[in-house]
Parts: sequence; structure tokens; C-alpha cells
Amino acid sequence: MNKVYETVIGLEVHVELATKTKIFCGCSTAFGGAPNTHTCPVCTGMPGSLPVLNRSVVEKAVAVGLATNCTITRNCKFDRKNYFYPDNPQNYQISQLYYPICRDGKIEIEVDGAKKFIGIHEIHMEEDAGKLVHDPYDDSSLVDFNRSGVPLIEIVSEPDMRSAEEVIAYLDKLRLIIQYLGASDCKLNEGSMRADVNLSIREMGAEQFGTRTEMKNLNSFKAIARAIENERERQIDLLEEGKEVIQETRRWDDAKGYSYAMRSKEDAQDYRYFPDPDLVPVRISDEWLEEIRAKQPELRAEKQERYKREYDIPEYDIDIITSSKRMADIFEETIALGAAPKKVSNWLMVETMRLLKEHEKEADEIAFSAENLAKLIRMVESRVINGTVAKEVFEQIFAEDIDPEQYVEEHGLKTVSDEGAMRSIIEEVIAGNPQSVEDYRNGKEKAIGFLVGQTMKAMKGKADPGMVNQMLREML
Repeated sequence: MNKVYETVIGLEVHVELATKTKIFCGCSTAFGGAPNTHTCPVCTGMPGSLPVLNRSVVEKAVAVGLATNCTITRNCKFDRKNYFYPDNPQNYQISQLYYPICRDGKIEIEVDGAKKFIGIHEIHMEEDAGKLVHDPYDDSSLVDFNRSGVPLIEIVSEPDMRSAEEVIAYLDKLRLIIQYLGASDCKLNEGSMRADVNLSIREMGAEQFGTRTEMKNLNSFKAIARAIENERERQIDLLEEGKEVIQETRRWDDAKGYSYAMRSKEDAQDYRYFPDPDLVPVRISDEWLEEIRAKQPELRAEKQERYKREYDIPEYDIDIITSSKRMADIFEETIALGAAPKKVSNWLMVETMRLLKEHEKEADEIAFSAENLAKLIRMVESRVINGTVAKEVFEQIFAEDIDPEQYVEEHGLKTVSDEGAMRSIIEEVIAGNPQSVEDYRNGKEKAIGFLVGQTMKAMKGKADPGMVNQMLREML
């Protein structure tokens, strides 16, 4: 009889916090920049340099803890995690082992209509390491310390997930919470959100966990899902062959679709943790905690409820718009500038989604402003331009955030409302299409559509189709 296995998954999610400066020094955290230009003696681990904690890091970590239902550790401290690696300049990382800033949280996910809570064991603050750049030509590695000292929070889940679908739902929910808080942009492709997957399998119904492996180098949701399926199958094959699963760290190669062992999995004692002697303990007072709590923004679930109450738009639209903080911000800002919610929703749901798909972009990458979308909607409402021209102009707004009023003026796209000019063109269309005129007069309603199309073509699309239709009927 074939055994049935259950997958047990826990995640360690590293998130780079959106502070202007690093966690223990004043260097810039901006992504990119020439190698080793965002550095100083502190973040390159020079002897005698002293770290000073960035207050904003604590506030962002607490904000994430509050939004994920954690208990905030009012007196926490930093520890040194000792290990040697070329991109780790001090030969230790400043992290938190004994008193992490947040503990015992949970968030609710939904997969295939079923809701479930995923526990959060802890959230701790730490510094990021540098980056190794491998040069294939001379078989050497170069070190860039720009990322060294960038503030991180590590969100450690309980082993509560049982499938790739649950993992993706958890990560998506976590990403949205953090983006709504403004704590990080959570761009997996830039490394500002990274997930390590701890996975084991056990026979269905067993209470004891199997031996787990940790999967690294996962920089997209698709890669995470593929890696989980691959590792699950690999562990099942080992057990079916009577072999043991080894506790180790594995690296996922998404291009080749398999993982390989990097090193045996370390335990806390291997890192020789001890309290960092250069940093004082962090005390979070009642006043400071309340100040952070008072600044918590409206999160997605609350926004969805408010949209249902305040705006007459479909629930499907609400779900899509709120699935990106950037899109929700544009939606609300455009309405604040006087546009009707349904019209704003239509432009976001139809044209914006179409162009995002065409350009293979995410909603978070939308670059146009609410001001220019509001102007475009006003121009259509006041019949300065028609719907066809509006779509053409919107493509330019999407690409370059151009001012639609200026663009329409410069390109002569205003709707022709001069009745005399329209009348003479319609007369030419009637004269040039006797068969369609006869069909219309014989009761074939479709013929009028053809004549409207010919008129719009002759006017290069710069007419109000409704007005053209009305004048054609009158003149016929």
C-alpha cells in the first residue's frame, strides 16, 4: 500500500526596510549605485568603529509586528551572530536571538475558499550582509558592501503551511501588509524581500516532524512554488528508497529546475551568539508604542470594507484595485481630484490592466500620476476628446505620464464640434456611399454604423460619435 505524505513548511522571510539610511550608520540604502560607494567604516566593519541604532528601523519593525498581531517586546537587545563569509565584513552579523522585537503573531490566509491562520514565531531586526559578484572570466569573486548594514527584519513563521499554494498566499498577504505600511517595497527581483523555505515531510497522521531542509535563492513566487514541489518529491523519493533526509541548506537553481546541497544546517550554538557589547538595550515606552500604533495606516481588509460602503463599484474591481497599494493610492487620489469612482475604476480595470499585461509590468510599477488621469477623465466628460482619442492619450500617460491637456493641444486631437465642418464631411460620406444610404432607408439599422465609421475615419477620429450619429439620422 502506498504511503500518503504530508508536507510541513515554515518560512524565514527577510525584508529590507525602507529607511533612507542603514541600521547602524548614516550611509544611503538606495538600490544600485557604483559598488562600494554607499559605505563607511561602520558598515565595512573597520576596527574601532561604533554602531548607532537607527530609530526608524525600530518603528518600522514594531509597525509590522502590530499589523501581524504580534506581542511587542518592550525591552529588547541585539546579539552578535558569529560566522565567516567574504561578504560579512565584521565576521559577525548584528541580529537578535534572545529578545526579538516581536513574538507570537499570526495572519489569516485563504486558499480555495478555506481560511486558515499561519502563526508567526517571531520578527527580529538585523543588518544585511554585502554582496558577492562572481566573475566567470577570471574565476574570481568581487565584494560590494553597498548592501552591508541595510536594515532587515526577519519574519519567522511557525511550520503551519502544508502546500505551495498556502506558502504563496502567506507571502502575498505578508507583502501587502508591509507595502501598505510603507515599511518596504518588497521587490523580490531586487532582493528587498527574500524567502527561505524550511520543508519536511511526514506520513499523513504522524505527529512528529520529519527532517527539514532549508531552501535558499528564491527570488520569485513562481520559483518558490517550483522549489517546494521539487523538494517535496526529492524527500519522498529518498524515504521510498529507504534513505534518510539530511538536515542541510540547499540552493535552488530555477533555470535548471533542481536544488543542490550548500552546507549542513547550523544550529544556534554554531554561531556562538552573545549580546552585542557596543549597543545599548532598546526600551519601547508606552508613549512610543502608542505613537507608532496611532500612525498605522488603513490596511487592505479595512480598505476593501470602506470601498464597499463608499463607492458604487463591483467587488471584483475592489479586490483588484486593493491588491496593489500603488493602484489603491491612484484610485483614491484621482477621486479626491473630483473624478467619479466608477470612471476611475474603469480606467484602472480596463486600460491600465491591459497595458500592464502588454508591458509585462506589475501594478506596483505604475508610473503615471493621479493628476493626469483626473485631467483625462474630465476631458472625456466635457467632450473635449472622445473615447477613442482618450485611449490613445492614456497610452502616452501610462508610458511617460504626459500632461493630457498639453498633449491633446499639441497634437490637434480635440473633438471637432463645429457643426458646419461636420455637416460638409457627412454630406461627402452620404454622397460617396449610396448603397449604405439606400440600405438604411430600407430599414437596415446596421448601415448607419458603417456611415458613422466612415465619417469618423474622414475626421481622423476627432468627432463625437454620438453627435455624428444624430446628424447622420437627421440628414438622411
